[in-house]
Amino acid sequence: MELYPAGADIDFSMSQRELTVQQLVEDNKDILKLAWAAGRSGANKLITTNDVCRPGLALAGFFDPFPYHRVQILSKVEFSYLDSLSEEERMNSMFTLFSYDIPMVICAAGNTMPEWAIERADEKQIPVLLSEHSSPVVAHLLSEYLDDWFAPTTVVHGTLVDVYGVGLLFTGKSGVGKSEIALDLVERGHRLVADDVVTLTRTARGILNGTGNELLTHHMEIRGIGIIDVQGIFGIQCIRLKKRVEVEVILKEWDDVEEMDRLGMEERTTEFLGVQIPQVILPIVPGKNITVLAETIALNHLMKISGMNAAQTLNEKLLERMERKSRARLELGEDYE
Repeated sequence: MELYPAGADIDFSMSQRELTVQQLVEDNKDILKLAWAAGRSGANKLITTNDVCRPGLALAGFFDPFPYHRVQILSKVEFSYLDSLSEEERMNSMFTLFSYDIPMVICAAGNTMPEWAIERADEKQIPVLLSEHSSPVVAHLLSEYLDDWFAPTTVVHGTLVDVYGVGLLFTGKSGVGKSEIALDLVERGHRLVADDVVTLTRTARGILNGTGNELLTHHMEIRGIGIIDVQGIFGIQCIRLKKRVEVEVILKEWDDVEEMDRLGMEERTTEFLGVQIPQVILPIVPGKNITVLAETIALNHLMKISGMNAAQTLNEKLLERMERKSRARLELGEDYE
């Protein structure tokens, strides 16, 4: 029985996690040096986009369009503009800004708001945070965090192992031996990323990353033994938290394989979250060293991405030899087909 057997109540569809202001502050209070200034009652507001906004035009009175649903970052430029206004104009500008349902405002570079603006933010339940970092640093770090949080995500049944720096995602029906192969690879010095439940995330650059389940971490269920702690048994050097998924290896029993490309000329691919990666179907029979084959798949993938394809090279050599023999026969005047 697998830790998460087929049919378990797990959502395997593409999803996005909800993000509250409170969660963002907790995750970034150290790196962004955030401190609450106002609007704690709005801590449960949802942040719905990975984009951020510098509301300079809005403060100047241009609100069409105004992306109020984004996190707003006020920098030294915005505060300098507000200081140039009269007291009445400054209050009208800030009150108009706070009339929108803004999820969060960050005052960068150690700037802060006047007391009347703090009171207005509290009244409208708009969280206001202070940061010592400059606005470019805040925008960069926050965008990285939001891009990662809102990246498309899905969950698959499988096992992800880092083999010679290549992320191999082993899939197949329950009981085919995914965990046992991963355990053998770990024993040979490779690193386990996730077993049984693999969370896949597509980055903004179209890279497919895989991580493990937070609850399972690096535990494995081995039939006949039970649950084991891979890190505890093999050490910290045999695990990693995240790895780019580069090849899917489908494990199938020999009788379930309908046809096989014996030369490797057919480039099979599969798709996760819109990202295509190579796919290899590996038939399993008793006595077959699947671990060595898995290592070979990883090394062969490294050769291919470096421009060396053994199957294509051999095929080109064979065609070249056949062409040479054909030319030789023509020169000798032989009649052949």
